[in-house]
Amino acid sequence: MISRLFKSSGFISPRISLSKNLTSRFLSRNFENRASLSSLVFIEHKDKKIDNATLSTITAAKQLGGEVSAIVAGSDASEVATAVSKLNGVDKVYVANNAVFDNNHAEAISPLLLAVQKQINSTHVLASHSSVGKRVIPRLAAKLDVQQISDITGIQNESTFTRPIYAGNANETVESTDSIKLITVRNTAFTPAENKDSASSIEDVNSPDVQVKSKWIKEEVSKGDRPDLSSAKIVVSGGRAVKSAEGFKLIQDLADKLGAGVGASRAAVDAGYCDNSLQVGQTGKIIAPELYIAVGISGAIQHLAGMKDSKVIVSINKDPDAPIFQISDYSLVGDLFQILPELTQKA
Repeated sequence: MISRLFKSSGFISPRISLSKNLTSRFLSRNFENRASLSSLVFIEHKDKKIDNATLSTITAAKQLGGEVSAIVAGSDASEVATAVSKLNGVDKVYVANNAVFDNNHAEAISPLLLAVQKQINSTHVLASHSSVGKRVIPRLAAKLDVQQISDITGIQNESTFTRPIYAGNANETVESTDSIKLITVRNTAFTPAENKDSASSIEDVNSPDVQVKSKWIKEEVSKGDRPDLSSAKIVVSGGRAVKSAEGFKLIQDLADKLGAGVGASRAAVDAGYCDNSLQVGQTGKIIAPELYIAVGISGAIQHLAGMKDSKVIVSINKDPDAPIFQISDYSLVGDLFQILPELTQKA
């Protein structure tokens, strides 16, 4: 009876009507927010080559949704910008051709990012979690009065991200309510962007007035015939158990035979067995090669934080209870001074 009365009178339940209106408003706002998403990626480059970590940052920006813009700065920015425009995920490239941006001084790059962000009204600004990104993004965060989101390894939506804590022993999920998100990206967590068939548009931007108080003097880089540690597909690392610089040469010999990069634990670096540029770990380089061979490394959590994302991990240690065996795909218990020469000979 009540049902027929409501139908005949054209009555609509206020609760149903309110629910429909709220749903409609929520969906409308949600789609509007997604439509207004846009990201700005800072492109690191050197010697006219795009940094590998930046390629992964572009992939992360693409996952956020919306338009992805890239900013290239420096005296040789035009040539690099052409290469960036051909990367999958990049919709537009902005170029600041000015020598003041060479060497990535944070005092210069931060004002540039601020100017471009305000010009295009981007909702997200991303850089790789490199020494450059870790200098530039905090300055920009202070200027915009927002909180930086560091070292992300996953994206749940445009406001929610995953990042490692406690030297990679745990992951936390963080949600930002800031209108502008400033993010640094762990390169090993995202696949590098690849080239596409077409090229995106390129636009010049005016360089803001910047005052660089620090002075670039020089850069000393160790060069060799081996693959760079950050990009090598195979890495052989040695730890304290090699006992000396002469013992570390066994690591280098195997790496040379495999065409691999050379890494080391902090203990080996602190003991003076090798250069600190080879250090892998929380305070060194974070890598994810296809094959990681750990020799004489016990597996301290600081070291694991730098290599645990490797596709295949092989460990050699005389201690059967070494913690590194817990994350290894293949484990070999034995004396490295007997095993390595044999491996090198048969490789």
